[in-house]
Amino acid sequence: MRSTSSQARLIGLANVVVVVTAIIGLLLIPGEPAPPPAALPQRATPAPTAPTTAVTEATPPPGIVATPELAREVKANELGKIPVIMYHRIVKKRQASIDRTPAQFRKELDKLARQGYVPISAREFAAGDIRVPAGKFPVVLTFDDGHPSHFGLDVHGNVKPDTAVAIILETAARYPDFRPVATFWINHTPFGLRTEQEQAAAVRWLAGNGFEVANHTWGHPNLRAVPTRTVRKQLAKLERLLVRLGAGPAKTMALPYGSMPRKKKAARSGAWEGTRYAFDGVFLAGAEPSLSPYAKKFDRGAIQRIQSNGKKGECRKWCSQHWLEWLDKHPRERYVSDGDPGRISVPARLRGNIGAKRGLLINSY
Repeated sequence: MRSTSSQARLIGLANVVVVVTAIIGLLLIPGEPAPPPAALPQRATPAPTAPTTAVTEATPPPGIVATPELAREVKANELGKIPVIMYHRIVKKRQASIDRTPAQFRKELDKLARQGYVPISAREFAAGDIRVPAGKFPVVLTFDDGHPSHFGLDVHGNVKPDTAVAIILETAARYPDFRPVATFWINHTPFGLRTEQEQAAAVRWLAGNGFEVANHTWGHPNLRAVPTRTVRKQLAKLERLLVRLGAGPAKTMALPYGSMPRKKKAARSGAWEGTRYAFDGVFLAGAEPSLSPYAKKFDRGAIQRIQSNGKKGECRKWCSQHWLEWLDKHPRERYVSDGDPGRISVPARLRGNIGAKRGLLINSY
């Protein structure tokens, strides 16, 4: 655990580095080899110009009743760290260090699936609704800015290849335990679509197929540099859009540039001209795995994420390749599910670290 003041300063510095890197777009990294794409399993979709109702949804696995004996057998630790991975553009030719190629994204998802990670949405994570099979590890896949490379439908209503959603569906087809879910935090022009009819078709397809679409402010400002009223306006305007598109009200939001408003609570709840917003979780831009939402020290108003990237430059210690390797080498620090969403299972030494208001049964072993 990073508990000392010097470590806290290092994490704060790392957050700044992640934000600055995202802005200036340096440290380009060449593409990495990846497994060849599987045939994309297309979910049922209507024409892209009409609101949709999905036929198939990425439902969580059925829960079990966990006992202390089962928890010990699978080495459950539901106070362990959870990687919340941050993605931006998924493009064939990277223009900034935070970009990932389809090959790099496909390779990272393949690695996650092979290691036993199961995706959950940011909404599920923030609510503590973690439904992952016993012995598996939750991971949260998050995408900022609603870029066209995240999702799109072709003229036949099929998911466009090499988009983030297409690659997630491919991975789920190869690995049945890999739930095809993710969170997309959007601004006022989601996925590059100009009309609200097109936007609604895209957003409702995603929401109907188990993906979360949520709030990343209207215009992507640095919230620390604007008045509190502007913070509320930015979030409330986007909430209005989400409701019109069929995905609101949002339960989570991601801070543009990871920059917290000077009045922290304005990022989590507030109102502007009659429109209210209230989020279960506010997400930063870096730079380490998150605490479990069951932990006493979990701060749902400032949830850590890690940037998807290799181990070059500043990313040697702060990005996804480093942290996934670290968690693999430190299994006692990683969240391991007991498979029972109604219980929190932890080693006995950690029982005192559970938040007092969780309202769930506790297994300690």
